[in-house]
Amino acid sequence: KGERKYSFIFSAGGIIMSVAHNKEVLLCGRLTVGLGIGIASMTVPVYIAEVSPSELRGQLVTINTLFITGGQFVASVVDGVFSYLPHDGWRYMLGLSVVPAALQFLGFLFLPESPRWLLQKGDTQNARLVLSRIRGGVNVDEEYESIRSSIEEEKIDGPVLWRILTFAPARRALIVGCGLQMFQQLSGINTVMYYSATILQMSGVQDDQMAIWLASATAFTNFLFTLVGVWLVERVGRRKLSLGSILGTAVSLMVLAAGFLLSAQASPPVTFHPNDPSLHNSTCITYRFCESCMLNPDCGFCYGKNGTAVVESSCMPVDVANTEAAAAGRCSNGTQESAGVFWAFNYCPTSYSWIVLLGLVLYLAAFAPGMGPMPWTVNSEIYPLWARSTGNACSAGVNWICNVLVSLTFLHVAQYLTYYGAFFLYSGLALLGFVFVVGCLPETKGLRLEEMESLFGRQLCSCGAGGSQSVHYIRVNGGNCRSDEDVTDDE
Repeated sequence: KGERKYSFIFSAGGIIMSVAHNKEVLLCGRLTVGLGIGIASMTVPVYIAEVSPSELRGQLVTINTLFITGGQFVASVVDGVFSYLPHDGWRYMLGLSVVPAALQFLGFLFLPESPRWLLQKGDTQNARLVLSRIRGGVNVDEEYESIRSSIEEEKIDGPVLWRILTFAPARRALIVGCGLQMFQQLSGINTVMYYSATILQMSGVQDDQMAIWLASATAFTNFLFTLVGVWLVERVGRRKLSLGSILGTAVSLMVLAAGFLLSAQASPPVTFHPNDPSLHNSTCITYRFCESCMLNPDCGFCYGKNGTAVVESSCMPVDVANTEAAAAGRCSNGTQESAGVFWAFNYCPTSYSWIVLLGLVLYLAAFAPGMGPMPWTVNSEIYPLWARSTGNACSAGVNWICNVLVSLTFLHVAQYLTYYGAFFLYSGLALLGFVFVVGCLPETKGLRLEEMESLFGRQLCSCGAGGSQSVHYIRVNGGNCRSDEDVTDDE
């Protein structure tokens, strides 16, 4: 039922955005869609995990992420197509989101409720019927009894969040789940996805439409390598896939930062100072290089070309009503190229754009198979049934809070740390996430959902030379650190 509700919310948000007559209405529509996304990010992975057989659960939850990245690619292509419309192309971009939302609503009408949810509500007859149906008619007595007995043991009174915080296995699971979601966002994924076209412009890609199409190429890379994650998740496991992914993410962010660093070091100087009294109070004319000019959102770089060389360049205040032109001077009339001059807002002319594009592609190739889907996959399976909805809600909340934090601060961080400084910062955070995964994430591949509590009841620790492989060593009931192979199921 929750899935059907958020389909309706998506549709309502798309309609509001497409008919918006000012930025306040547009923001209202965006908030409505955001509400739907928040509900979807919490409920869909949980539903998939609860109805999936344990040997396919990782793949099926990862496929959910695959279709999300596929949708992002399709949306970026739609953006590219509508960017050619001379008027109100953005309305069509946003309004078309109603179509998949409506199709999704129709599809959800045929979905059964989760058998675990039905058992929790006391509907034992339908629970067994649904479980048998989704397992293809095979004998489900053992699985049914395992789920039923688990639910009977886990009946609780009082606030669920309080029991999670006071029950050690659930608390450890929550720390792991929230930590994965936090480091997914702090490694900069939505900075790359939201600002991919802007980042490409910052690196020196001058044409707006070219930047949009290159952003579509990066979205396709994200989709393609998420497909690799679907293939790997049940082969190498969640832990190894997450470790390799976040380490590759850190390295690719360094490549991205290096591209911006080289561009900054080769930044063309300001060589032309227009004698215009209206500019005397502007801070833009005080900058001596394009890099410092670009970092001020109130300024842009106006320049000419002699072959590939930048000539007669100046830093000018931007027109507040139209960032595609300067407020005064040669670049103020909107027909700069026909006059032999070029206006660069948010970027500097550079020959190192290809390094930034390479960094973006490597970043998505590393991030998409592991750190893209694994936080959602792991969170959908590590909590006991009584804590699953609340645990997923908390971890999804951490994800979206960090998403907002990183997205809102990116341009400010870039302004104060420079663009290469911002991406070196994200690289450092990704390395910190690598340490977290090494120390905290156990392997959950192949385990039933009912077996997760015993997994997190064993405290992970490091023993001597085995410190780098902490998942193989556990502390049992506060006792000595022992090999996982030596610990019995009863312990």
